[in-house]
Amino acid sequence: MFDIVVIGSGPGGYVAAIRAAQLGKSVAVIERSELGGICLNWGCIPTKALLKSAQAIHYAEKANEYGFSIEGEVVKDITKVVERSRGVASNMSRGIEYLFKKNKIEVIAGIAKILAPGKIEVLSENGEKSLVEASNIIIATGARANSLPFAPIDGQKIISYRHALVPEKLPAKMAVIGSGAIGSEFAFFYKSMGVEVTLIEYLDNIVPLEDDEVSAQLSRSFRKAGIKVMVSTQVTAADTSGDGVVLSLKSKKGEETLAVDVVLSAVGVIANIENLGLEECGVITERGKIKIDENYQTSCKGIYAIGDVIATPALAHVASAEGICCVERIAGIDAKPVNYSNIPACTYTTPEIASVGMTERAVKEKGINYKVGKFPFTASGKATAAGDRDGFVKLIIDAQTDEILGAHLIGCNVTEMLSGIVVARNLGAKAKDIINSVHPHPTMSEAIMEAAAAAHGEVIHI
Repeated sequence: MFDIVVIGSGPGGYVAAIRAAQLGKSVAVIERSELGGICLNWGCIPTKALLKSAQAIHYAEKANEYGFSIEGEVVKDITKVVERSRGVASNMSRGIEYLFKKNKIEVIAGIAKILAPGKIEVLSENGEKSLVEASNIIIATGARANSLPFAPIDGQKIISYRHALVPEKLPAKMAVIGSGAIGSEFAFFYKSMGVEVTLIEYLDNIVPLEDDEVSAQLSRSFRKAGIKVMVSTQVTAADTSGDGVVLSLKSKKGEETLAVDVVLSAVGVIANIENLGLEECGVITERGKIKIDENYQTSCKGIYAIGDVIATPALAHVASAEGICCVERIAGIDAKPVNYSNIPACTYTTPEIASVGMTERAVKEKGINYKVGKFPFTASGKATAAGDRDGFVKLIIDAQTDEILGAHLIGCNVTEMLSGIVVARNLGAKAKDIINSVHPHPTMSEAIMEAAAAAHGEVIHI
């Protein structure tokens, strides 16, 4: 009998397990595949490794701008790029194994099914069944790629992000359906590798959850990089009968077709909640997600759920925060709830996108009296020296309280700049507090101070 059994070892599951062990609980994790889940093995980490290779190629191709030359064409070896990415993922997965051993967490390999509160059946790879008992069960089984009903993923002509991570060869032409973080990141990667890429978005802007000005900037940057961007465009059919795929498209301009070798379906994810025994245990689901209370407990006492299986932002860091809060409350600690209004979001394209809080569009819809402070990287000494001047920092400030309602950054390395704003918002800092905090020079992060100053009419460098 364990105090806590976690089903799934992704960023929600493994963090929950480690925190529970730190609190003195006996813990086991049931995992059907690699430790670390999708994020470490087939998502966040290996994707960033691919994107780092793409960034290196980007700089190599701009060598003359930095005062040196590379003789001949930059040769891109997709096999070596993928090998590096898989090596990074494998290394991180071994890191989770080390952390589990360090914290005396038992790993049980197999497929889990909850038979009743406190009882889990585990089916091993060789077909043997065993019973695991626990006082508390945490479901952290994550999500998988969704697909369009008329374009099911076959792994050959219509692929998911998992297939896109390990191509055996590069297609000549690729269409990416969906321009969220996954779609945009892979569009940039494959274009960097020399593929002709068309990015298709049903809504009016790419990266549609971001601020409109950020979306417009990424669209300009993508087009400048040679990516064809199609917005307000619906994919109505996919014909795979030939050598490649012919997509039927409908936009404001009318109907057309697009012939490509491969289609990457990046139209969202589906929670992995099937075959877990939820119905038998009386666990209520709604619209494909598990319903939980403020303690992440489901409708069945002793069974909890965190991460992509519940109706909160499907982000690795959100799952980790939920895992910590969940186990602390199981342990009787009055844990501070996760602040879902202050969740950072990052997209690792070139340029990168980083944001937190409300977009300008959302602020307008709420009728809040606001002002905007914006500072372009074209005016940044560090950005100019680095040769990466695309983008800006945009702060949305409450005109009455000086509260930072939202921050929207696009540019080189901005994902590393966002945490300070998240902390500032968490502590209730005002725009004036940012202005009055001395920022190091020359840095990209100076743009945050300058944007706050711009909102107050005090900006120096523009």
